[in-house]
Amino acid sequence: MKYAIHTRRLLSLAIIASCLGAPLALAQRGPRAEPPRTPTPHLADGTVDLGGNGIWNLPWVTDFAVRMPGYQKGDQPPMLPWTQAMWEYNKGNSVKYDPEGFCLPPGGPRSMGTPYPVQFIQQKDRMVLIFEGGGHVWREIHMDGREHPKDLNPTYFGHSIAHWDGDTLVVDTIGFNEKTWLDFGGYMHTEQLHTVERISRPFKEVLHYETTIDDPGAYRAPWVVAWDIPWSEGDELQDYICQENNKFLLDMSDDLGQPFFEKSGGL
Repeated sequence: MKYAIHTRRLLSLAIIASCLGAPLALAQRGPRAEPPRTPTPHLADGTVDLGGNGIWNLPWVTDFAVRMPGYQKGDQPPMLPWTQAMWEYNKGNSVKYDPEGFCLPPGGPRSMGTPYPVQFIQQKDRMVLIFEGGGHVWREIHMDGREHPKDLNPTYFGHSIAHWDGDTLVVDTIGFNEKTWLDFGGYMHTEQLHTVERISRPFKEVLHYETTIDDPGAYRAPWVVAWDIPWSEGDELQDYICQENNKFLLDMSDDLGQPFFEKSGGL
């Protein structure tokens, strides 16, 4: 659901807090141990292995602006007037109409900043990303040298083609529909959205994600966001159905205070 954070994370924190109590707070004040930096794994053909026996624990990136390189407080993407107005509207109503809150797929770059794990299935001619969030939606990235089709049917994840630039996977994507937001905070986009993602694994435990957002229908110029994603060795995707008992939608009202959905019809 809209404000859900992965159950396993909440459960782990609850268990630790209940077992350790006050000593936990004291322990957090001490020096942090350096994360392990195991060398980057490679496949037999020499390419970086972005998958393996585990999953990537995607962070919850609520505001893409703060993930812009060189961000300073108050910085915003180069929005056009209508995008600025819609962002302010979304912020003003506490992002009540967030498409992902309606159990729609995150789509686009937001899929890498929604706090449910992703698994990479890597093949020679394609990469498949399976997302736990959204009810196990997937994304296919073609790596067989094809080009984008001339007549695309816009979709949530668009059409992706990729190549290796050294140890960095460069993914070019167009053909997005307008049914998603770029982030939880309400930055919007149009069907002109074009992204170029650079995905690398500087060492085994970390995936570095960076994307250039180019949408002349919504922004004055391209802009970049980036973040790191931690690895979880041996973990698997879990069952998650957003539509199941989604009380946020059942109790939702519109701007006039009227029920957004008819109670008798269900969802």
